[in-house]
Amino acid sequence: MANQVKITQVRSAINREESQKRTIKALGIRGLNKPVIKNDSPQIRGMIYKVRHMVKVEEV
Repeated sequence: MANQVKITQVRSAINREESQKRTIKALGIRGLNKPVIKNDSPQIRGMIYKVRHMVKVEEV
């Protein structure tokens, strides 16, 4: 079974760069404090790194 990460948005995407808004949407996050669970991969880790100031990440 692949490792998974739980990603929760903790800061708003308002007044952020458009690319950061698109990254949040691509991760499947639908709103503040609504977690999503994704398989851990280099692609997901890169997306998390781009918006690391707006999300909280936990290993599942």
